[in-house]
Amino acid sequence: MNNIELVMALHHVWNSGDLDLIDNVYARDFLAHWPASSEVPERRGIEGIRFGVERIRTAFPDWHEQVEDVFGSGDRVACVLPYGGAMETVAVHPEGVFPLPDALTFEQGAAIPMNYLTAHFALAERAGLREGETVLVHGGAGGVGTATIQVAKGYGARTIAVVSTAEKAAVATRAGADETVLVDGFRDAVRELTGGAGVDVVVDVVGGDLMTDSLRSLGALGRLLVVGFTGGTIPEVRVNRLLLNNVDVRGVGWGAYAMARPGYMRSQWDALLPMMTSGVIAPPIGDLRPVEEIADALTEMDERRTLGKTVLRF
Repeated sequence: MNNIELVMALHHVWNSGDLDLIDNVYARDFLAHWPASSEVPERRGIEGIRFGVERIRTAFPDWHEQVEDVFGSGDRVACVLPYGGAMETVAVHPEGVFPLPDALTFEQGAAIPMNYLTAHFALAERAGLREGETVLVHGGAGGVGTATIQVAKGYGARTIAVVSTAEKAAVATRAGADETVLVDGFRDAVRELTGGAGVDVVVDVVGGDLMTDSLRSLGALGRLLVVGFTGGTIPEVRVNRLLLNNVDVRGVGWGAYAMARPGYMRSQWDALLPMMTSGVIAPPIGDLRPVEEIADALTEMDERRTLGKTVLRF
């Protein structure tokens, strides 16, 4: 086998929080490099979104030795790439290709790489999460939120999901959250649930005006992880709060860190594999749509109406 060709009827591309495109992805023999003169036919997206048109010019040098050590023809795989995957056929560097356990569907596989590797990086690398600690998860019904809940459970932590509606609370509970609280008044609810001790880790994908009460929800030596700003504004932190309460604010930039370090993403995947096979990791698919509805799916995500993961099928 000279190379791996990843042929996707539906592919892991728009993995931006809650939306993915992926379907049946197999490792297959690719007997010859595409010649430099080959062209990919132009593909137009839906609702005016025009997918990129690129000439294939790379012969994938030196990849085959890496691939042959890991995958065989017909293996089920999931993948991740930084951009350029919104096409029916894509080539992915071996660093971004991972074995998909039989226990998971391809739709669930679509939901794993970006969000669950981010959650693993946040909890294991940046927070140093320990068994028995308590994790407060903002946006608990979204893609990153549900991934964080499940990875935290895999490490033996207690999880409290912060949500905006009862419907979203049900999604977080199904994902494995031990408790759920509504965002309005979450600080008091957390204080009650923890007996006044506060939580050990806050995972914040929302930002905005939640930051102050998130810091106040931390216990001694607590860590607040900044993962995103879906709330639309970037908050400021008064550092005297960090000093007086012995707490930290830590950034979580998974892509910039992981994709620059060969072997790192695969080590993350290997750490999560036992959770996948045991069923702790089971991405909740909130909606499965045809790709023709991509505009509606993106609108729902922008308006924060997405529950779990939305998967688009070609």
